[in-house]
Amino acid sequence: MPEKKIIRTDKAPAPIGPYNQAVLVDNTLYVSGQIAIDPLTGQLHTSDIKDETEWVMRNLQAVLEAGSMDFSNVVKCSIFISDMQQFSQINEVYGRYFGEDAPARETVQVAVLPKNVNVEISAIAVK
Repeated sequence: MPEKKIIRTDKAPAPIGPYNQAVLVDNTLYVSGQIAIDPLTGQLHTSDIKDETEWVMRNLQAVLEAGSMDFSNVVKCSIFISDMQQFSQINEVYGRYFGEDAPARETVQVAVLPKNVNVEISAIAVK
């Protein structure tokens, strides 16, 4: 059985349920969905979709770094959004973090996300 290591960082929001920020198995990091919570204050940032997406991406970045990786290691993302009409704005911010080296992904509109946020993104990264 491969070794499983739990990844935790104070630079991203603490889990709000029975899960971890990320799990490293061999050379693969599975990053739980991140939302726009300021890890220092616990405050949600949901008033502007671009700002909200920036918070999500910064939280993803913090978890990746805690696992000794960065966005260049990401091979797959899942994006969950509450309103597909906001897709282009979310995509604009998301794209700045990857450029031409974008991973595989899907984007799904859902009825409700944790804490009624507008966007949640998870990732899989490989060393």
